[in-house]
Amino acid sequence: MFISLWEFFYGHFFRFWMKWLLRQMTGKCELQRIFDTYVGAQRTHRIENSLTYSKNKVLQKATLVVQSEVDKCVEDIMKEKNINPEKDASFKICMKACLLQISGYKQLYLDVESVRKRPYDSDNLQHEKLLLKLWNLLMPTKKLKARISKQWADIGFQGDDPKTDFRGMGILGLINLVYFSENYTSEAHQILSRSNHPKLGYSYAIVGINLTEMAYSLLKSEALKFHLYNFVPGTPTMEHFHQFYCYLVYEFDKFWFEEKPESIMYFNVYREKFHEKIKGLLLDCNVSLTLKI
Repeated sequence: MFISLWEFFYGHFFRFWMKWLLRQMTGKCELQRIFDTYVGAQRTHRIENSLTYSKNKVLQKATLVVQSEVDKCVEDIMKEKNINPEKDASFKICMKACLLQISGYKQLYLDVESVRKRPYDSDNLQHEKLLLKLWNLLMPTKKLKARISKQWADIGFQGDDPKTDFRGMGILGLINLVYFSENYTSEAHQILSRSNHPKLGYSYAIVGINLTEMAYSLLKSEALKFHLYNFVPGTPTMEHFHQFYCYLVYEFDKFWFEEKPESIMYFNVYREKFHEKIKGLLLDCNVSLTLKI
């Protein structure tokens, strides 16, 4: 209750007078002071908060701006805050970069969600081609004898028809598996081989789909903001989401073999432990989780 009261009084009284006092002392608005003081994700995060909690409607709406309207939005903010572009030439550039990151993150979530909601369709030729591409990338020397086959277990699917394993994450799960296998083929072969370990083995494809869910949930909860704000200087895209997924796949495999689980039956326990580790890393405002090989 004390925290709620503090947030109320800070938002409605203290913050306003603090901003007013600092403006009188520095001759700059809060947005300008943030640009003067912070860089990277800290800068974008503080700009986002400043706009979100502002009582000014123009500033509030800036966090919802679409990419095509960013330039106009920056002009509106400068006009609203009486910022002279000749006296503060860098403001326009910095604000545009922040708004592209803020709006881009929101759009990225919508894009990922749209793909996730699209179920795997065995009647869709593109879906079928993508699935066969995954097999060929992972098993280049072994021919798939039939579309429905027990061979799918060789790359970690549960049943004879992989389409049933994509229900949770839709076509997004397959796209991520193919992306990693295509862009990090050597690493994918290595991890697939390790996943067949007699004692520490796991189902490669199923775990890959599970890690798609982890990447998706972290994006949805906004836990990826610091990472993406540091990693992407402009607008984050699906490519950056796939890159983060690749980081998870590579790091989870290392984590699994370092932890040496007693049995695959404990997968959910170690999966959650890994999830907590990643969430902890993402709390660092300087974080940038990229796959380094």
